[in-house]
Formats: sequence, C-alpha cells, structure tokens
Amino acid sequence: MGRLTRELQFADGLNPAQWEALRFIAQANKYSRSPTALAEYLGATKGTVSQTLIALENKGLITRCKKTCDRRQVDLCLTEAGQAMLAKDPMQTLEQASQEIAEELGGAMVKGLTRLLHDLQARHQVGGFGVCQECSLFCVNSGNGSLDAADGTCGSTGETIDGDEKSKICINYKTVS
Repeated sequence: MGRLTRELQFADGLNPAQWEALRFIAQANKYSRSPTALAEYLGATKGTVSQTLIALENKGLITRCKKTCDRRQVDLCLTEAGQAMLAKDPMQTLEQASQEIAEELGGAMVKGLTRLLHDLQARHQVGGFGVCQECSLFCVNSGNGSLDAADGTCGSTGETIDGDEKSKICINYKTVS
C-alpha cells in the first residue's frame, strides 16, 4: 500500500512531498499553516520543506503571507491554482476505495487503523496532529448543546476557534486521555 500510494502521487508535475504539502495547507488551521508546522507534520527537515514550498510557489500553487499578529511568521495559503490542483488529487482513488470498504466494515476498520496509528506514534515517539474539536484543549463556547454548531476556545492560545477552523488540523493538538 505504501509503495502504491507513493507511486500514485507522481502526477500532474508534482511529487509525493508536494502533494502532501498541498493537502496539509488545505487542511491546517490558522496555527498550523507555517513551514515549521508542515515540517513537523511531514517528519521532514526545514530545509526539505523549504525546497518543497519553493517548488509549489514557483508553480503558482501556494503563497506565503506575513501573519498580521507577528510579521516574522509566515502563513501558507493555497492559490486558486492550488485548490484546482487538489481537486485532481491522485489520492482520491484511495479515499473512494476506503469509503467502499468502510461501508462494509464500518467502525471496526477505523478503530483498528486509529489504534495502529497511535501505537506507531508512541513506539517512534512521534507527536500526533489532530483536529481542534477532538482536542483535549478545545472548550465549547456555545450554550446550544450542539458540539457540531458550537465555536470554542483553544486552551493553548486562549483564542476563539470558529466552526470552520475547529475541523482543521492543529499543531497544538493534545489527545484526550
């Protein structure tokens, strides 16, 4: 599976690292769209990630913007061309196949793969990323009783997390014990 998925990602003039970077930028929240977070997520060096980002910038797929709160930090953003490229993501075939299997095997498959991932992360001392709404630091602000509709507060930064951001990947993620 690993070899096949890697092979699939040599498509449309991109390599697997470039595809992974595009996917991450599209799925990351405001705290995580940085070269440092991308390097941590990919388990790559800053130099390798820098070269990947330069290639993506040269292809017009991403831009680097200075963050308004700290002009020294960079926010990575997809361009319209980057979003269009992701619409042709070769990994969509894997997603489609897994959805068909999921209908058949349901929660057992997800539970097993999640356990495998967490076991591998623990054995290799690799930090986990996750989404805000599943984080132990996410505090719901809404009084309507619906977690799906509720905004929240990040327990790490104290900032409000809106409905769109709470479903994105976050570098500050902490697992629920």
